[in-house]
Amino acid sequence: KQRAYLRGIASTYETIFQVGKGGVTESMCKDIGEALCKRELIKLRVLENSGYTAREASEAIASATDSEVVQVIGSKFVLFKRNKKNPVIENIPK
Repeated sequence: KQRAYLRGIASTYETIFQVGKGGVTESMCKDIGEALCKRELIKLRVLENSGYTAREASEAIASATDSEVVQVIGSKFVLFKRNKKNPVIENIPK
């Protein structure tokens, strides 16, 4: 239920990060972590010239940022990390 709810919200979101031929870097993961702290739910995209598939990139970034992979479709994926101090997304089902 939680995943379905978050996928529905993310469907209207624009991609805010792209994984390119530089791959998944430490500085990129730091920026993504900050974005997750502010937004909780972000959509990312893997470019064709990257050496990663969307699944590989999503798992690498999720482990580096302690977030959850919500969805992977084609070259896009969605990450979620709950902000315990100041939640942005309300009414997430249990």
